[in-house]
Amino acid sequence: MAEHAIPEQEIPPPGRRDWIALLSAILGAFMAILDIQIINSSLKDIQGALSATIEEGSWISTSYLVAEIIIIPLAAWLTTIFSPRRFAVGISTLFVLASLLCSMAWNLESMIVFRALQGLAGGALIPFAFTLILTKLPPASRPKGMAMFAITATFAPSIGPTIGGWLTENFGWEYIFYINIVPGILMASGLMYGLDKAAPRWELLRQGDYFGIATMAAGLGCLQVFLEEGHREDWFESSAMVTLAVVSFISLVCFIILQLSRPNPLVNLRLLKDRNFLFGSLANIGLGVGLYGTVFVLPVYLAQIQQYNALQIGQVIMWMGFPQLLIIPLVPILMKFVDARLICATGFFLFAFASFFSGSLNLDFAGDQFIAIQIFRAFGQPMVLVPMSILATAMIPPSQAGSASSLYNILRNLGGAIGIAALATILDSRAKHYYEILRESITPGNAAFTDRMELLTAQLGNEQSAFQLLSNQVHQQASIMAFNDAFHLIAIMLGFSMVFVLLTKAIPKPVAAKPATANEKNLESPHP
Repeated sequence: MAEHAIPEQEIPPPGRRDWIALLSAILGAFMAILDIQIINSSLKDIQGALSATIEEGSWISTSYLVAEIIIIPLAAWLTTIFSPRRFAVGISTLFVLASLLCSMAWNLESMIVFRALQGLAGGALIPFAFTLILTKLPPASRPKGMAMFAITATFAPSIGPTIGGWLTENFGWEYIFYINIVPGILMASGLMYGLDKAAPRWELLRQGDYFGIATMAAGLGCLQVFLEEGHREDWFESSAMVTLAVVSFISLVCFIILQLSRPNPLVNLRLLKDRNFLFGSLANIGLGVGLYGTVFVLPVYLAQIQQYNALQIGQVIMWMGFPQLLIIPLVPILMKFVDARLICATGFFLFAFASFFSGSLNLDFAGDQFIAIQIFRAFGQPMVLVPMSILATAMIPPSQAGSASSLYNILRNLGGAIGIAALATILDSRAKHYYEILRESITPGNAAFTDRMELLTAQLGNEQSAFQLLSNQVHQQASIMAFNDAFHLIAIMLGFSMVFVLLTKAIPKPVAAKPATANEKNLESPHP
């Protein structure tokens, strides 16, 4: 697909079939990203049903993410081999079947395998949608396409926990997988109708860079597992984590060397020489930290500190999601009058401001206090993704759309993985640090401690219960302070992304595409 793309200046205005294909691909990307987060609020229920521990249950999420990050760089190559239509319909069908199998999993091992299959299909759908936008739409129409893609990248992670919590509370955890069936069928049907038939290119299998594929799969796969599971194993204190880190580093170094030394690489890393693509990709890493980090930290805070259930957590997070549906359609219109860099920087500022303000937590800071903050995030996120995607890919020819899409989406996913790993470590280490500091005040020589102990002893009846309660309160306060640090880290990363966006070059205003002629419309009929 990427290799036979039409030169940018010759991309015709999209017809009905093109838009149906685009909308179907975007629906697929939406469901794929939704499935990353929708399971988080239901993990306890799934673990209970499969008789798995918390540590074992984490692999239900990890297996999906590992499979997803491995398939993303391969999507462009596989699309070219099978043809866009065959590949898209195939992965859509696999996504539906894998979702059904997940709902029928009988033990932890089967669930991990089925989630990996679901991740393979879902991971391929994300870059495929992005590539279609770059190859099917002329520059004047791309903001509309990117606005629709923004729904997948920002709205889906925000609404995932809400949908997952509601379905689990009212119907059962199996329904978080059943929800994929109808959209999956619509997606496959739309892609089958909207994409032209083309002959597969099986000869490319003989020309495949299999050593590059092996090093990429080993490197990214090990890195994802290391980032997901490292904090549970105390990072380099575990020999397994050390092995994963070493394998990942060596594999990725070999992969980079291979890609830079070959004339037709699997992933064209030379695209990073383009200034806008480089800074846009770096900003995308920070966006990954912000998007996935927020959806990770906030539910943990509400569950641990405020004792919220899955549905209550979803009701808080949804305020970050639903307002975006009103804002996203306005962004392409705004881009006609305002520099994309200013819009994007403003979005990052609003997102960072909301994250920084979230770092003002105390015992009384709960769901109601988060609503205004979530709305700030909802304003900021759409203002980031649409213009940033345009800025990053403005100078990329459609012939390189596959590589650009792979790199761009990999970096956002890695940003999310790195961010969650860093945040999980911060929550653990900083909570211990603050507890040690606060514990110094729990001494008989402290008058406030003595008065508090006397009061609690009188209320609870004995000194041991009073001391235990006071110790729990100190632990809780230490955890709150750690959550504040986590939100501040997210804000700092988003601030760096804002700077990277401002370092990009302004893009020329695209000339609006002419309406399709009668002859061009006649050419939209399906190929035999």
